[in-house]
Amino acid sequence: MKINVSIVEDDSQVRKLLVGWINGAEGFQCVGEHPSGSHAVKNLLRNEPDVVLMDINLGGMTGVECVRQIKPQLPDTQFIMLTVYEDADHIFEALQAGATGYLLKETQCAELMAAIREVHQGGSPMTPNIARKLVRAFQRNSASANSMTELSIREREVLDLLAQGYLYKEIAAALQIRQPTVATYLRRIYEKLHVQSRSEAIARMAHMPIKSDAPRIPVRA
Repeated sequence: MKINVSIVEDDSQVRKLLVGWINGAEGFQCVGEHPSGSHAVKNLLRNEPDVVLMDINLGGMTGVECVRQIKPQLPDTQFIMLTVYEDADHIFEALQAGATGYLLKETQCAELMAAIREVHQGGSPMTPNIARKLVRAFQRNSASANSMTELSIREREVLDLLAQGYLYKEIAAALQIRQPTVATYLRRIYEKLHVQSRSEAIARMAHMPIKSDAPRIPVRA
């Protein structure tokens, strides 16, 4: 049986090229082509394709949002994102939305057909460079989690108040410590989290919520 593929791509030339590649390859057939995310949301369900090639950077509704809306209705359909982006944020966002594969648009015909077959058989195709970036991102997140566990209860309290927008003198007053002591705690926090600024420390906290037995001090009005 042939693998049924649908394409969501707003560039007509790229879409035509992909249709030609799929219909010209043995064991594949294109059962639908969609020029926008909204068009795909309205019409893609009719064909129930095995695999969808999704442009991540669609005009209007993004490819990620398109996958997020369609995937619950087609749980057995696999989505491969085609993109020019290699950064971890785009990769994570696409995977969280329900995508199974993530390939660069510069991928050649033979590689793309192999990726479609791989995802249809239960794999998760990614170009090697993207796979390495994903591994590094997981490693960084793991390191962040380990760093958070190294913070003392008082250091967590200081960072928590910092994230709420408190000034150094207000943190000192809230925790009944001297202002220079707050600065000392912050230096230790930066060292343990391997960051160099307040914003970086708060960003780490946002990705790894802090758990503390101490009561949370409410945000200022």
